[in-house]
Amino acid sequence: MVEATEFRNLSEQAHDRIRRDILNGTLFPDERLQIDAMSERYSIGAVPVREALNRLSSEGLVERRSNRGFCVAPISMDDLAELVQTRIWLETLALRQSIANIDEALEEELVVSFHRLARTQRRIPKEAEKDLSEEWERLHKDFHMLLLDRCGSSLLLGFCSNLMDQAVRYRNLSMNSNPSKLRREGAAAEHKAILDAVLDRDPDLACQLLEDHYRTTLEGLRGLVPWEFQDRRPA
Repeated sequence: MVEATEFRNLSEQAHDRIRRDILNGTLFPDERLQIDAMSERYSIGAVPVREALNRLSSEGLVERRSNRGFCVAPISMDDLAELVQTRIWLETLALRQSIANIDEALEEELVVSFHRLARTQRRIPKEAEKDLSEEWERLHKDFHMLLLDRCGSSLLLGFCSNLMDQAVRYRNLSMNSNPSKLRREGAAAEHKAILDAVLDRDPDLACQLLEDHYRTTLEGLRGLVPWEFQDRRPA
């Protein structure tokens, strides 16, 4: 029993660390993930690393290719556009249901969440640090997921959460290649407008603003995300 628990813990550690490096853009699209190399890199045994890679494959962040083992999932503009459209379909459905079920407790949580996100975003141009950027990502996801919190479907929330994580990878890859592009200008005002529409119990406006927010982000990434990573990969 102890050995099984220890194995699960190691598998969780491997999953979380590899996933974080993929989302942060430290592991590049199409980069091979050899079991032995990953095991040495994270100081975790080969078996839990393999299980972690299989799990990440089911989450869409890793691909398993015949006779080639595992690699980081590739990216493309078409995939990003499909990802954004799917997020719009699912999140506007969840947002509409969440607004129908909103209460004072959620209102207060949303206001506090937005305040924390906005405060962190104001600090980024002055303190462009990795830890602060990761804090912004966490608070950003917290805010968006909180908007959907009362949709009434844990399955729908799970799908939305997974798609948000995949979108983060594109954003981080763009910033890694364009350090001057810290965060998109105007995003904070868009968050505030969405929040106001939710607090006003206006689902039509809130859903339209959310869609516009994602489409603006998509257009902002065109030309910024580096679609070729061959020269950046380790030898």
